[in-house]
Amino acid sequence: MAVKQQRQKMRRPCIDPGDGVLQGLAILSALGLLLLVFLIGLQIWRAAGPSLTRFGWSFIFSRTWDPVAGVFGALPYIYGTLITTLLGLILAAPLSLGAAIFLAELAPRPLRTVLGFLVDMLAAIPSIVYGLWGNFVLAPWLLRFLEPWLGQHFGWLPLFQGPMYGTGILAAAIILAIMISPLVTAISREVLALVPTGQREALQALGATPWEVVRVAVLPSARTGIIGAFTLGLGKALGETMAVTLVIGNRPEISWSLFAPAHTMTSVIINEFAEAITSLHVAALIHIALLLFLVTLLVNILARLLIYRMERGGKDGMMHEL
Repeated sequence: MAVKQQRQKMRRPCIDPGDGVLQGLAILSALGLLLLVFLIGLQIWRAAGPSLTRFGWSFIFSRTWDPVAGVFGALPYIYGTLITTLLGLILAAPLSLGAAIFLAELAPRPLRTVLGFLVDMLAAIPSIVYGLWGNFVLAPWLLRFLEPWLGQHFGWLPLFQGPMYGTGILAAAIILAIMISPLVTAISREVLALVPTGQREALQALGATPWEVVRVAVLPSARTGIIGAFTLGLGKALGETMAVTLVIGNRPEISWSLFAPAHTMTSVIINEFAEAITSLHVAALIHIALLLFLVTLLVNILARLLIYRMERGGKDGMMHEL
């Protein structure tokens, strides 16, 4: 009887009061973050109230930005933000993924350590440094070499027509690609390194080449983390301010040409907020900040849904195979 009671006692879970405290703190921290995001959005909404009341939905679709006349529209800034972000992500994607695969799978160990340190260092460089480099080095190089070459060979496309300035959409996209590539590479490298070694060894035992090992065993297992890395890079590109402001030309126009100057939501805020005199001008700038806030939330929500569907699809596929 005593032995039976002892066994039942051993089977009972040991409940430590510290576990409840830790769980409560974790829940409060998570709820606190949600509350913080809500309060930030609410405060921006209230500050943008005069612009929301005056312009409504027309603020998003209007091209006019005239502080003197008190007429404001955000379409050129939305266009500049989206086009530079998408181009930067397109340029950064193959470079970042290729570098991550090389560092995690193909590079010799001593070289892997050195290059990994350099990638981490590039990710830590302040954006103002990238912006100054882009203004004094990249923009003149684009004006003298790349833009004339693109205009000569691809001038039949609307993307490569028009006057060349050096600063513009192309320069901003390249700067964004350079800035987000180290971040995406560093995260993707860590994700690839977490793939179990057994998956690689199984294919190597079957005679697979290194590329086949990466394509069949590594990338499918790490795709969720890689998408998460690109999501972080996209968020960084959407909110980038100083580097883009220094190289984009700061002209509120919508043009098909990548050579043309443009404006972004972040750059117009940083350029005009300190000089805004009327309350409507300030509210219009905060209205743009509200749009940027909502776009960032939407991008993160869509990315999370995509990752969830991919994870669920992978599990369903495994269950189907079993």
